[in-house]
Amino acid sequence: MNTLRRKILVLTVLMVSFSLISGCTSYKKKYNALNVEHQNLKGLYDNCKATLEGSSSEKEALAGRLAESQQTIDELKKQMESGKTAGEATGFGDYQVDVDSAAGTITVTLPNTILFDSGKASLKSSAKGDLNHIVSVLNDKYGGRLIDIVGHTDNDPIKKSSWKDNWQLSTERSLSVLRHLNSNGIPDSRLRAIGCGSGKPIAPNSTASGKAKNRRVEIVVHMK
Repeated sequence: MNTLRRKILVLTVLMVSFSLISGCTSYKKKYNALNVEHQNLKGLYDNCKATLEGSSSEKEALAGRLAESQQTIDELKKQMESGKTAGEATGFGDYQVDVDSAAGTITVTLPNTILFDSGKASLKSSAKGDLNHIVSVLNDKYGGRLIDIVGHTDNDPIKKSSWKDNWQLSTERSLSVLRHLNSNGIPDSRLRAIGCGSGKPIAPNSTASGKAKNRRVEIVVHMK
């Protein structure tokens, strides 16, 4: 493994670790920690371009990581500036939460970087702590409610993995999350798995940051 790959690996591990800091840690501490690592990642990317170190695929991967870290930092900044978040109001804490009063739904969005490795549908071991926290909230505050687990991808075609297409990948990822919730106390009667592929983007797929936002799993609680 060359020097660039080692640096990317170390910074990726650090970014994921900081993104999984527990809810008892303040937004300010999360923001500061993530910002330090983002600046390190940006320095590595700028140096990579200047020195021509690494392959084009490594540079593309580094650009994607940089975009994802910027997205996380921007979201934390918005949360700090807005005061009490929807996550705090609904009991889900630091997670990205959207409340749709008209539809009667609460949607918890988890980026795929937290849940899965690239091209995979098996949950990371580190993701299970986040999901267990969500299970406890679902049982404590939303018992009896129907829950949809909705998988989404970007629009990049499947090339290197064994999945037939993004429909299959998004469905298998939603099933992985559903099975974890089910095995931890959410009954079959309350759960549905849905795979949307790339059909419902929330950001343009023309940029790395947009694709990062579109790769996600939503846990939708139906209040009506």
